Amino acid sequence: MTGFGREEADEVRHGARAIIALPEINSGLRDTAARLDEAAGLAAAIGLEVVDRLSFRVRQPKPATLFGSGQVEQIAIAARMHDAELIVVDAALTPVQQQNLEKACEAKVIDRTGLILEIFGERAATAEGRLQVELAHLDYQAGRLVRSWTHLERQRGGFGFLGGPGETQIEADRRLIRDRMAKIRRELEQVRKTRGLHRARRERAPWPVVALVGYTNAGKSTLFNRLTGADVMAENLLFATLDPTMRQVSLPGIDKVILSDTVGFVSDLPTQLVAAFRATLEEVTAADLILHVRDIAHPDTDAQRADVLAVLTEIGVGPETGEGAPIIEIWNKLDALDTEAHDRVLADAARAEDVIPVSALTGEGVEDLRRQVAERLLAGALVHNIVLPAADGGAIAWLHQHGEVIDQALEGETLTLDVRLSPDEWSRFQARA
Repeated sequence: MTGFGREEADEVRHGARAIIALPEINSGLRDTAARLDEAAGLAAAIGLEVVDRLSFRVRQPKPATLFGSGQVEQIAIAARMHDAELIVVDAALTPVQQQNLEKACEAKVIDRTGLILEIFGERAATAEGRLQVELAHLDYQAGRLVRSWTHLERQRGGFGFLGGPGETQIEADRRLIRDRMAKIRRELEQVRKTRGLHRARRERAPWPVVALVGYTNAGKSTLFNRLTGADVMAENLLFATLDPTMRQVSLPGIDKVILSDTVGFVSDLPTQLVAAFRATLEEVTAADLILHVRDIAHPDTDAQRADVLAVLTEIGVGPETGEGAPIIEIWNKLDALDTEAHDRVLADAARAEDVIPVSALTGEGVEDLRRQVAERLLAGALVHNIVLPAADGGAIAWLHQHGEVIDQALEGETLTLDVRLSPDEWSRFQARA
């Protein structure tokens, strides 16, 4: 099979008829219907039209096709019945399994990893995001070498998993891949250095950083917009946010906090992406507080929580590592619950530690969230009695910006202030003075 041409690939990507095939190998905590919904959501994220959804119990994965022979035949029949151009297998496929399924079903086959990488290729908006996606794509395709690599010269997102102009010499491909990956790694290293400088500058400023993390489509960007008044893309769409967005926000007693919205996590996130997006996720490792936003109305909310914590552990933060910032769980989407479930969630949250129930959409619980985040950031802060010359406008402005000025009194040329400061801020003020 030679694949689709580039124009055909774009046409296939947007509006192509696709079938979801879910192999239930180790279902674990996950609900089958919810898994099919998520796979369909991933397909919809690049404009595919899902015309059928199939799930199969796979007791012993077949090395050649993953599915059993009878199951492969069912997929092929469904593809012919629905005139499907594409079969999305919601699992990782080896190159051999992918090729054998394509031959058996007479349709293009893409696995979960390829589909997620395709979405990222379309959505990455910054130069850094595009580099990270391309590196992940090359890593994924390095063992396959079944498509042409002419796309390596392109500088835009979307890397043609759904097509390519044909076969090329494997050795030439490998050389192109190696050279391009080395170049991207050098460029990403420079990006990391730049981000490190920016982070060091913020730490000297200093303003606390709060990072939003969570499963894709949990409502992080909606909450981000609610808290900051920003206009970040927030749709009912998987991976609506790919590049980190940072805005400043004021909280009770804190004049300025940096809020960071991050890429959503997903089950079976391609290992290539976990590695490639490490620079993006460095904002999480440097945060003073992590808000784990959960879609509490989702049937797989507990499994999604486990997926997010697993990725956090992989980047070196979270309860399993004992490192990184404290985590508060935000139980979002109260508006999606019926009255009985709504009341039950509120009761469960009240009994739990470090849990805040909210609806980012309606605003329910958001003021309580703002208050509790401020309290956590100010934990350990003490009230200091500070005497300054009234003419020292710089020091006075610094205290108002970085602390909570509770009281102040002017006597002649002297200003006395009672200011609540965190230990770090008090140390910085002393160093400044």
